[in-house]
Amino acid sequence: MNRAQLLKKLLPGFIPLFVFIAADEIWGTKIGLFVAVGVGIAELVWVAIKEKRFEKFVLFDTLLLVALGAVSILLDNDIFFKLKPGLVELILIVVLAVSAFSRVNIIGLMGQRYLKGTEFNDAQMAQMRRSLKILFYIFSIHTLLVFYSAFYMSKEAWAFISGGLFYVIFGIYFLFEWLRQRKIQKGFAREEWVPLVDEQGKVLGQTPRSQVHNGSKLLHPVVHLHVLNRNGSILLQKRPMNKQIQPGKWDTAVGGHISAGETLEAALKKEASEEIGLADFSARLQKVYKWESEVEAELIYLFTTHDFKNIGIQSDEVEELRFWTKKQIESEIGNGIFTPNFEQEYAMLIQQKLI
Repeated sequence: MNRAQLLKKLLPGFIPLFVFIAADEIWGTKIGLFVAVGVGIAELVWVAIKEKRFEKFVLFDTLLLVALGAVSILLDNDIFFKLKPGLVELILIVVLAVSAFSRVNIIGLMGQRYLKGTEFNDAQMAQMRRSLKILFYIFSIHTLLVFYSAFYMSKEAWAFISGGLFYVIFGIYFLFEWLRQRKIQKGFAREEWVPLVDEQGKVLGQTPRSQVHNGSKLLHPVVHLHVLNRNGSILLQKRPMNKQIQPGKWDTAVGGHISAGETLEAALKKEASEEIGLADFSARLQKVYKWESEVEAELIYLFTTHDFKNIGIQSDEVEELRFWTKKQIESEIGNGIFTPNFEQEYAMLIQQKLI
């Protein structure tokens, strides 16, 4: 549940209050209270009919409006009613504080309840917590203003702070977020996009390539191709030093992302051609497994081939290319010569007696 979805769930509960503020100015406190309660009841009925659910927050807000409004009328002192929006926001502040600063993310649990079947990974939860912290500070500042205006400012000033200022603050906030997201999206438009998948390979969505290498752990598919010769040697490529991940280490001969909308076979042929100039080859899928490092999570489709005619370096992403014997590989395993991913795949190849 992002910031927009969260506020979409919370803002309807404030409508009875804002209606009261307007009605009170026109007809007075008593009539304003009846009008606001009527709007609250109408909201409950509308949500129940249209969305087939019971909006508890609107009910709570309406009942609190009735309780504090009744006390204010009986005691002929409107301070109790003026405190009402601040009391509601205090409850929200507590929920936001627990969700943003503790291990119990109440808002995250609400999001999973409203968006059934949705799971949030660690990076998404971290992003949600950052958003909730911003909302916590915004609600805290507005609540302090509401309490201050209730005790020390005129009724007109309190009405503006409780109602109009609330929308102004969030209007500015959403404008800032919209501009920020627009700038980010312009940057994304120039990037390669990759699919997001579950551990069975089912496509769940897509994202710019930069977003899967930033520690988000968004699972995305890649192809690996091991080139073997008849002597049991394995072709490896050396990664250049300017690589973001595992620079300068020896790795699988061919490896690359599957682009959004691209088939597995097309991605394999593209990467083999672009990296080592391999074309017109046959390959066999040996294993599909999940690989996770500090910066990424990949669903790897592991292929092998015995074709290596006319191979050669085709890209500046490959610094060196040569065959390694089993003896040479095993003498260097664990010494930081190979990528951890290759060392794991080498063990898989041995286990399956492919080399």
